[in-house]
Amino acid sequence: MTLQKEGGRGAGVRRPRFDPELKAGLAVVGGVFPPTITPDLIPFMRRSYASPPVAEILEGRQVLHDEYTVRGHGGDGIVVSVFRSPDHPGSRPAIVYAHSGGLMFGARFNALAMNLDWVEQLGAVLVCPEYRLAPEFQDPYAREDLYATLVWSVANAGDLSIDPRRVMVAGASAGGGLAAGAALAARDRSGPALCGQLLVYPMLDDRGRTPSTGQFDGVGVWDRISNETGWVAVLGDRYGGDDVSPYIAPARATDLTGLPPAFIDVGSAEIFRDEAIDYATAIWRAGGDAELHVWTGGFHAFDIFAPHTALAQGMMRARFDWVANRLSD
Repeated sequence: MTLQKEGGRGAGVRRPRFDPELKAGLAVVGGVFPPTITPDLIPFMRRSYASPPVAEILEGRQVLHDEYTVRGHGGDGIVVSVFRSPDHPGSRPAIVYAHSGGLMFGARFNALAMNLDWVEQLGAVLVCPEYRLAPEFQDPYAREDLYATLVWSVANAGDLSIDPRRVMVAGASAGGGLAAGAALAARDRSGPALCGQLLVYPMLDDRGRTPSTGQFDGVGVWDRISNETGWVAVLGDRYGGDDVSPYIAPARATDLTGLPPAFIDVGSAEIFRDEAIDYATAIWRAGGDAELHVWTGGFHAFDIFAPHTALAQGMMRARFDWVANRLSD
């Protein structure tokens, strides 16, 4: 692993190099997703990180889209989008997916264009909840909204054409942490049996104590300060303290036995690198199944911001192959 020093707030810190093809695109990414996100930037991020209209995303694709109102945390209604393929009839596997956005921004259509490949090519039913965001809705809203969506999906499997034996939780970044938390909650609450958990560069630990957290400060996408902003928004006064549930910060879980197989991917040049590696290691130590990919030179969410690059293509291919394997008959 080649190390480099760069300017900025983290000047003098040695860190892995960005992949050259990815580094060329970082200047463009910064106009939409600045390296450092502070609370005053949350309104801007909600505008800049917004998805295109769903009709635009679905144009030209063989996908059916239905919306439902599901009772989330506290019994309040949340909107859930369900995407299905008309070319794959019968009872199909399902993926309950939580979007990215640091728990503060983003919406259920984030990364939809990429994730629809699961629907069209694998015939999966994709279930995307509009979980509620911080700081307006602090923990446990986001995680309980996702878990309620998971339970609802299995309870209504017949109407949704879902095979309840083949249900997976998935998510990216903050959504990856929520997916890991949902897998823990499903185990602890005797909830739906899951065939897998897809954790895409997951946000797992509010304590910010890994070496990679300190390596990326004012550099790349989603730095140390951004991470603090997200965790403070969702946890408030509990941030970094003892009263934090592993269902929102899964790295705090002390028992990782009995979990479904996990796929975890992350870039080597991002703050979530070490907590992703640690989580996979903890699953292995507990006797579980985890497939871990650390992509050399990858910054956070490089598959979203630079999908044309060779590294992103490799990442998406490995992820798709794992999903296809876990959802197969």
